[in-house]
Amino acid sequence: MKSQSLALEISPAIGRVSAECIVPENAKCIMTLAHGAGAGMNHSFLLALAKSLSEAAITTMRFNFPFTENKKGRPDPPAVAHKTIEASISKTKEVFPELPLFVAGKSFGGRMTSQYLSAHHDSSVRGIIFYGFPLHPPGKPSTERAEHLKDVTIPMLFLQGTRDALATWDLMESVCASLPLARLVKIEGADHSFKAGKQNVIQLLADITNDWTEKIDQS
Repeated sequence: MKSQSLALEISPAIGRVSAECIVPENAKCIMTLAHGAGAGMNHSFLLALAKSLSEAAITTMRFNFPFTENKKGRPDPPAVAHKTIEASISKTKEVFPELPLFVAGKSFGGRMTSQYLSAHHDSSVRGIIFYGFPLHPPGKPSTERAEHLKDVTIPMLFLQGTRDALATWDLMESVCASLPLARLVKIEGADHSFKAGKQNVIQLLADITNDWTEKIDQS
């Protein structure tokens, strides 16, 4: 396993952001990994997840959104976030052209990824993994944030905690039941940060991701 630092050029107006790949020996696929609204690419959750995925021979590319890179508190508007997702996918194809490509994100990062791909279909992307889809604000159950998922044309894996305040479980079940390409996996007792007592949730997330990507690659 080795680490590789990169820079993503988003646009002349937006500039560059940092990125890092964790590359295992004999990698079988590559996965982009977009961070959430409250932390950057080096948050302990993303680092631990990337390392666990590398043990399953999955290369990851973590990257910052511009608001994190520039130490701003408010998340980027969707147009800027979508350009960042586009740049991450493009860079991944450039650096790892031989590896099957998956995209993923924690919360905000996953939602921005699926929004981008709902409007820009890319046949080279094999699937999307959501580590806690932020379906609604805390205490305000709704499904409007999921409307764009109907326009996503690739398989989707939703990993959701049963105590996630940003995704009421019955609403997530309803949303995923309406999406033929979606699979919803329950992480019992986990909140939006995937904290669930003493259980090793990171390893569980990596194992489920590995099994799902292998099935997609074999299909």
